[in-house]
Amino acid sequence: MEQDFAAAVPHGTEDGIWQLCLDRLALEVPPQQFGTWLKPLQAQYASSDGCLRLLAPNRIALDYIRGRYLERIGALLRELSGQQSLRIELGVARRATGAGGVAQRAARVAAVAASTTTSAQGLAAQFGTQLRAREQAQGHLNLTRQPVAPLHAAAQATYDDANGYGMQAGLDLPAPPADAQDEATAAGPASAPPSRLNPQLTFETLIEGSANRMARAAALHVAHAPGQLYNPLFIYGGVGLGKTHLMHAVGNQTLADKPDAKVLYIHAEQFVTDVVKSYQRKTFDALKQRYHSLDILLIDDVQFIAGKERTQEEFFNAFEALLSKKSHIVMTSDTYPKGLTDIHERLVSRFDAGLTVAIEPPELEMRVAILINKAKAEGIALSEDVAFFIAKNVRSNVRELEGALRKVLAYARFNGKDISIPVAREALRDLLSIQNRQISIENIQKTVADFYKIKVADMYSKKRPASIARPRQIAMYLAKELTQKSLPEIGEMFGGRDHTTVLHAVRKIGQERQQQIELNQQLHVLEQTLKR
Repeated sequence: MEQDFAAAVPHGTEDGIWQLCLDRLALEVPPQQFGTWLKPLQAQYASSDGCLRLLAPNRIALDYIRGRYLERIGALLRELSGQQSLRIELGVARRATGAGGVAQRAARVAAVAASTTTSAQGLAAQFGTQLRAREQAQGHLNLTRQPVAPLHAAAQATYDDANGYGMQAGLDLPAPPADAQDEATAAGPASAPPSRLNPQLTFETLIEGSANRMARAAALHVAHAPGQLYNPLFIYGGVGLGKTHLMHAVGNQTLADKPDAKVLYIHAEQFVTDVVKSYQRKTFDALKQRYHSLDILLIDDVQFIAGKERTQEEFFNAFEALLSKKSHIVMTSDTYPKGLTDIHERLVSRFDAGLTVAIEPPELEMRVAILINKAKAEGIALSEDVAFFIAKNVRSNVRELEGALRKVLAYARFNGKDISIPVAREALRDLLSIQNRQISIENIQKTVADFYKIKVADMYSKKRPASIARPRQIAMYLAKELTQKSLPEIGEMFGGRDHTTVLHAVRKIGQERQQQIELNQQLHVLEQTLKR
């Protein structure tokens, strides 16, 4: 028992009280933490001893919730139930074992896949493959409550069960706490490592658009034919655009086609941790045995190995071993291979030897589709006008898009209102106030100068070398896009230049942004920095 209050919740009310509690928490807790730790909790009323039990999917989640959120949950439940005291227990849902466990996991995957109506588009022509169309019937996720497990039985839950509380479809799955990862690796290579895949993150639950079409096509090809073309596959893009979703989709599809395949998803920081442990325990042979025997290695945020010499050496060894046995490697990063710093050239050249594809920020129509499908998964029909309102005000990434939607849904539910544009505007008032904050041309000039490592004075000087002229044009473009200043006003701020010079820069950068992935990524980073 983690918390003990005198009174009990009346039978039949625990669902409503817990839902109200979740709605309040969704307004207080960052979207990523809410989706990872709080949303998967199940509420169960035990009439035999008159208490409300909150069931976590595993011991890791239980410990994290107990240390971080339990006090706040208790306060909210007391407030919402109208009780001065309330009895609550925190436990772990009992895991199904054997064939039943496999069937239960398959049912979870099928349930989530049915929650959207997306079709698997054909592979792009450059990949030379045409896939059959896939249509999924509409439905909603329906999680069956599990019986309460005794608290002492919680130790049976290991980190591989973490996929039960992963993020919603379309989001990057966050790396678990270090202690959680330690628990997963403590057993060593004597037993087959868990795949650490989130079964909710599949190709069917990923909304496709022009921003991710090529990356999705490449990932789908790898999933159906691992070890052949596009090895390694290097996916890069900004935060929250779906890179991790694609990696999990590759792993889940591979296991669906070949259940005995050895697949492992890890964050690069976990690989660093494994190398450090091997150093401490002198168990590098075990490290090699674990990683070199895989059929598919999915490693997230590979830029985190920068500057770590021994980690890069071990990763290079694993890289070579896997490629030699025709195992597949899929990596993600926040930048393209040649943009990585403090990583050995021999590694960078191998990253670039396969296929490198980018995921860009989703366009408006794609953001609207994501919102409608995410709301549908929650059992809510979101109107297009509300979806367009949210999508127009949240442009950065899918993770923030889902967070905004969750705020709107929670606000409407908590206040008993229908979802409309005024309700969405009120729910997102803090976000909108930040978005509407004026961005000055001076701030744009300083931000761009810092990014391209030139002096701010170069922005309005008469110097014209390419290393200065190019950033100056980018700053002019951003000034036109992000401020209400006219072309003559912008020209005046850039050393008294004529408005035609500004117009030329705006048109030039705008056109090149559509053609050059690298420039588009740089502009995206600059825009996000200026909007903070």
